[in-house]
Amino acid sequence: MIQTIQWTDSGVVMIDQTRLPLEEIYITCRTYEDVAHAIRAMIIRGAPAIGVAAAMGVALGVAASADFATVCDTLAATRPTAVNLFWAIERMKILHRSLSALPPDLIRDRMIDEAKQICVDDIAINESMGRHGAPLVPDNKTVLTHCNAGALATAGYGTALGVIRAAVASGKHIDVFADETRPFLQGARLTVWELQKDGIPTTLITDNMAGHFLKSGRIGCVIVGADRIAANGDVANKIGTYSVAVLARENKVPFYVAAPLSTFDFTLPTGAEIPIEQRAPSEVTQVFGVAIAPPDTPVQNPAFDVTPNRYITAIITERGVVRPPYTEALRELMLT
Repeated sequence: MIQTIQWTDSGVVMIDQTRLPLEEIYITCRTYEDVAHAIRAMIIRGAPAIGVAAAMGVALGVAASADFATVCDTLAATRPTAVNLFWAIERMKILHRSLSALPPDLIRDRMIDEAKQICVDDIAINESMGRHGAPLVPDNKTVLTHCNAGALATAGYGTALGVIRAAVASGKHIDVFADETRPFLQGARLTVWELQKDGIPTTLITDNMAGHFLKSGRIGCVIVGADRIAANGDVANKIGTYSVAVLARENKVPFYVAAPLSTFDFTLPTGAEIPIEQRAPSEVTQVFGVAIAPPDTPVQNPAFDVTPNRYITAIITERGVVRPPYTEALRELMLT
């Protein structure tokens, strides 16, 4: 299994996803500032993975006796859309408050243990999602996915790719079409790389080919991850997801979202309230540092879009598969 992130005696070790697929390099974050930089620079990315990274960053800050509020605020300011980041920081805050009467060395140890547990839990949650989602994947068909919602986007195994892995493990004969996912190319660079490591047949397509193949009858379903899901089931995911969802509906192809409960934001009634990160123009005007547009070209670069719940066939969670109407179904799920 790909080791996306782990706690070591030397610091938080993570694979540098900006160097993939050409180089498999691991970096060590020794301070919470290092972790914050890694999240901001997308050295580590994917909603569950940055949640784990944030928890470990908090633990590093506590171990260094840094000001706790500053540590949490610094990590929270790295990226605005993926709610797992804030969920993990809040979990660490709650624990820290409960430990206030203990000696500093015991607080440090308990905070480190909590961060490590969040990492372990994430893998177990992904495996559970895989078990729930595998029956939804049609045998002898192609699965289309967008961006990277695999081991690299989590502590391991993956959300959307975890469902695919579980379907293959159950004996189903499937292959994968991976959208390249402009402008950061997570599909081309990351999804193809990790599925090839697993020996799962994977074909790379450009984003604007999705409609062609969804119309062809070859695609059995679409499975994507999520960065934040509102209380009504609206889903924020990598830019371009909304377009794929509309095309899937037009061609009567099931569209599934795989996400842990930590990705749900029940404080937001709809996806209209989800903050959308705006990233640097250079991601659009350049590819690997090579200019592909005239100088000073105006750029819009939202990192995410929101898919309305009406386009989503089902949401796969660690507790089971949720179907419309989502507001009621998600409320019931949280009560189980």
